[in-house]
Amino acid sequence: MVVQKADAEGTVTVPVPDHVELRTGTLMSIIRQSGVLRSEFE
Repeated sequence: MVVQKADAEGTVTVPVPDHVELRTGTLMSIIRQSGVLRSEFE
């Protein structure tokens, strides 16, 4: 799966593994790369 976020500077594309569970480090990396606040994921 790929998640995209468009903003004024362009589009950020972040690959997300298609697993039942993600490791904490993987999830934190996805959140960091996406530029979305952690609180929006909770």
